[in-house]
Formats: sequence, structure tokens, C-alpha cells
Amino acid sequence: MKDVIRNIEAIIFASAEGIDLADIKQILQEALAIEVSREELRELIKKIEDKYRDEEHVLELRYINNAYQFLTKAVYHEAIQQLQNHNNKRKLSQSALETLAIIAYRQPITKLEIEQIRGVSCDYSIQRLLEKKLIKIAGKADTIGKPLLYATSQQFMDHFGINGVRDLPQLKDIVTEDNAIGETNE
Repeated sequence: MKDVIRNIEAIIFASAEGIDLADIKQILQEALAIEVSREELRELIKKIEDKYRDEEHVLELRYINNAYQFLTKAVYHEAIQQLQNHNNKRKLSQSALETLAIIAYRQPITKLEIEQIRGVSCDYSIQRLLEKKLIKIAGKADTIGKPLLYATSQQFMDHFGINGVRDLPQLKDIVTEDNAIGETNE
């Protein structure tokens, strides 16, 4: 039974979001050919909850929104908040900002198209933007090699406080007379 408990623990830990009893039960059946009733499953999960109540663990098993998930215990929230603040302070480089602007205005767009506009490789910038979840993979192009298409993400919209691409500033709103090159004759 200990092996079943460890598998349940691993399933809950590996799920990106909370996971409900029905999904845990189905995964146990499909992966391990183990048949457990909902009541047995609740008892096994209760044992995992008891295990994580111990002070030596920084995580706790919580039941939130009809699903189980591991969360950091409240006593560590201040340290986690500092980590998030630290990560948010890391600014994007100029090249990442340029890449993001190109993606925002030309989406969906391939890496090759971005590189043709910028004139330099943008592998690192795209990777950083994906890590920060400001862009997402929007599919594959219908061209030779089926390159990935990139577009802005919902987090991009949230971060910049816009509802959609139509809310991005237009070029006419950005360009001013001060940006003219050379002398102007009146």
C-alpha cells in the first residue's frame, strides 16, 4: 500500500494545477492497474496530508477548489514573496524588448521572420520571453519545415494592462516630429 501512497503523492506533486479524486483514480487505474474506491483513495490522501503536517516538510497538501495540490506552508510565504519580487525585478534586455515588440505587432510570427526584421539571431530573447510567459507558441506555420509561430500571451496583456492587440499603441501615436532626420525647411 505504501507504493500506492507514493504514486498518489507523485501524481499530485507532478500536476501543474490541482487534481481531483476522479483523475487520480483514473491515472492509478491506467498507469498501475490499481483499482481503489473513492473512500480508499480519500483515506490514502489523508495519510499524505498527515505526513506533510510534520514541521520537517515545507509543503502541505491542500484541498482547494475540489482538487488536491501541494502548496508551500504559510510560514514560508514571506521568503517566497521575496523570491517572486526578485524574479520580477529582472528586466528584459533591449533585444528581448525589441523581439517582444515585433511579436506583439506582427503576431503570429516565426523566429525567422523576427530575425529578418531585427537582423540578428533572437534565440535567447525568445527563450527569455517564453520563460517569463510574455509570449506563447501559437502553432506552426504552413510553410516548409513547419516553423513555430509566436504570439503574445494573456500574461503579456495583463502585464501591459490591455485587452487585446487592438489596444497596442499605433505607430502614429508613437512617432513625433522630433524624430525627423536632418533639417526641415518651412
